[in-house]
Amino acid sequence: MRLFFSAGDPSGDIHAAALIRKLREHAPDTEFVGFGSSQMREAGCGLLVDLTQYPIMWFAQAIAQYFRFRGFLKEAETFFRSEHVDAVILVDYPGFNWHVAKAAKRLGIPVFYFMPPQVWAWAQWRVKKMRRYVDGILCPLEFEQRWYQERHCPTALIGHPFFEEIRQRESDPAFLESFYAKYGDGPILTLLPGSRNQEVKANLDDMLLAVEYVRSMIPDVQPVFAAFNEIHAEYIQDRVKELEQNIPIFVGRTPELIRAADCCLAVSGSVTLELLACNKPTVVYYRIGSFGLLVQRFFRRTRYITLVNLLGLDCRRDPNEPGSPIFYDDSVRVIPAEPSLKDRNRMFFPEFLTSRDRSKDAAAYLIYWLSAPEHLAEQKRHLDALHRYVDRIDSPLDLAARCLFAALDNT
Repeated sequence: MRLFFSAGDPSGDIHAAALIRKLREHAPDTEFVGFGSSQMREAGCGLLVDLTQYPIMWFAQAIAQYFRFRGFLKEAETFFRSEHVDAVILVDYPGFNWHVAKAAKRLGIPVFYFMPPQVWAWAQWRVKKMRRYVDGILCPLEFEQRWYQERHCPTALIGHPFFEEIRQRESDPAFLESFYAKYGDGPILTLLPGSRNQEVKANLDDMLLAVEYVRSMIPDVQPVFAAFNEIHAEYIQDRVKELEQNIPIFVGRTPELIRAADCCLAVSGSVTLELLACNKPTVVYYRIGSFGLLVQRFFRRTRYITLVNLLGLDCRRDPNEPGSPIFYDDSVRVIPAEPSLKDRNRMFFPEFLTSRDRSKDAAAYLIYWLSAPEHLAEQKRHLDALHRYVDRIDSPLDLAARCLFAALDNT
């Protein structure tokens, strides 16, 4: 059996690699090939192209890289025609993956979406493409499965594999021991500036300003940067020196720095699920241009941009558990305007989608948590209640593998 994977960003590469390993446990002779990056390669997938080297955010970059990705698509089409492929498995990355799905369906190859794009959040008309080109959707979230089912898309609920991956991920105790010995005298504030170059450049200065505000009120706080790669680390280091700040920067230590943190300041992304799983109070920050902020209001169809906050919308208060957080229902709402202060105060992760400097507002939440142990403990209780609600399937990857093989047996 030969399965073709297509993942185009770092988180998709991680999820695809985890599924490949699980599929190989079920069927050791399966061959894997496709688009992905280092994690998939290490899992045994033969790569045609490393798509993570060509990140795309917003319309201008999509246009600028159109011919490059057209070439990648032709490479996939050539492979589909020349080699037998039993199924195509897509992982998020909808802009390019829709075209991969269309090419596969044209040749009669079944297509499955593992970790589907957040169509329910952005440009909901794209669900028509899902119905037309995809034979099955493996949904990680309950409200997501309901949304697709209501729109007549074949779905299976598998649970979110990120939680399973985090449970299996081991921290480096030697690193943590040396880290605490050097930096553990005060509360730890872990800074997560994103995995894309544009995210780091757009948000870094605001994050550094937020650190200054926090330090002015909590002098013994120890901020640390968890950089995605060496290029980001060098860029951050140069900017930190320019602003005459003293903040250590680590590469490849995100799990350890999250676990070491008392609280975090993070650029919006899939890392928020890891922060939830590790029970870390976090402020989510995402700065974009004023035009982008205006345009997103026409496409976004959710109350919040942070997945953790959307998961909270899908929950309800547990009347049998005193002190449980106020949960909301109706997870997908058309409220793209700026949240009120009251709304932001009851978010699980206070979030800022902004085109201007909101670093002082973001810092206020960090100061509130770090200023008194009871504030931090209350927020952690809320996060723990949400985590226990959403992480109820023991082995999402095993369930995903069994669903895929069952679907292939019926094709």
